[in-house]
Amino acid sequence: MHSFILGGARSGKSRLAERLAADSGLAVTYIATSAPLDGEMHERVRLHRARRPAEWALVEEPLALAQVLRATAREDRCLLVDCLTLWLTNLLMLEDTARVDAACEALLDCLEGLPGRVILVSNETGLGVVPLGELTRRYVDLAGTLHQAVAARCQQVVLSVAGLPLMLKGPPV
Repeated sequence: MHSFILGGARSGKSRLAERLAADSGLAVTYIATSAPLDGEMHERVRLHRARRPAEWALVEEPLALAQVLRATAREDRCLLVDCLTLWLTNLLMLEDTARVDAACEALLDCLEGLPGRVILVSNETGLGVVPLGELTRRYVDLAGTLHQAVAARCQQVVLSVAGLPLMLKGPPV
């Protein structure tokens, strides 16, 4: 089963994804998309690492997500991707529209055929006001479009709010 977990900052989405991965009974590979560029982000990464089980495999990949998913997905494995919005931000920073579009298309193309359990985490960005800056508006638009397409390809979609899961699609968590 493929699950998509959305939520705002500090909504409990990563913890929920980690619990689902641990409960899967499968070997887990955690795919981190962060590219920590400042002290605050380094601290977030440290906290995530500290709470993950030591036996989980880790792949850190800020850009080539579809390739990593294809290379690591197995029937007997759970992949946890945290998170799609950081990945999208990394792509946008390249300032190459064609590369962003190709990477999103590659991700969407590979999702349906991936074996095993896949859990994707992302920040819901569509609940606020329309941003003033062009890049920020583009980011929100791309994230919203990507989220809709990912949700269509997943069997389970969950919105995490205040640490509580709200089921949008599929079986309850």
